Amino acid sequence: MSRRVVCWRHGQTRWNLEHRFQGHTDIELDETGVAQAARAASLLASLKPSLIVSSDLRRAYDTAAHLARLTGLEIHVDKDLRERSGGDWEGLTSQEIKERWPVEYANWTIPNGEPAATVAVRVADAIRRWADRLEDEDGVLVVVSHGAAIRFGLAHLLGLPEELWHVLGGLSNCSWSVVEQSRSGWRLMEHNAGTLPEPVRSDDIAVQTEES
Repeated sequence: MSRRVVCWRHGQTRWNLEHRFQGHTDIELDETGVAQAARAASLLASLKPSLIVSSDLRRAYDTAAHLARLTGLEIHVDKDLRERSGGDWEGLTSQEIKERWPVEYANWTIPNGEPAATVAVRVADAIRRWADRLEDEDGVLVVVSHGAAIRFGLAHLLGLPEELWHVLGGLSNCSWSVVEQSRSGWRLMEHNAGTLPEPVRSDDIAVQTEES
């Protein structure tokens, strides 16, 4: 059996609509975000999660609360699941950032912000730490976090070199990615999903042999 981790991005906020860099700024869900969280929670509850852990920022915690109400599980809070700090860019729109810092914007180097590699390590470490607390070998952990934080954390968890992190696309609001830990390590099962993961029936002989 394999432990699964569902990395769930928070619902929509007003700043998402305005294309503002949120970072550590504690923005709440808007009306659409609340509805997204309720819908997604109704699907994820059917996975019978064993543990829920959330970023301490309210947009993530309030998203997690919908799943907690349906499952009766406690929400554990971990600050290491926060979004990437936006430094001088927090609160600014992408257009404002591009106009003021064209070179940094092109390279996505955030003045006084948190390096992507730092985010990757802290989020991946948090995922491992909480996955290790699953009592069952086939337990399901739901991690409620943020778009960049999840993407960087998963890339590091999966062992991708930084120059290949771009192969993991972004996550839509209230979508999730699923990773599975087996004897051979971590592997990506779903990415930017909005429906329940389907069983894998692969034509890949190596995968079939390992899973048989």
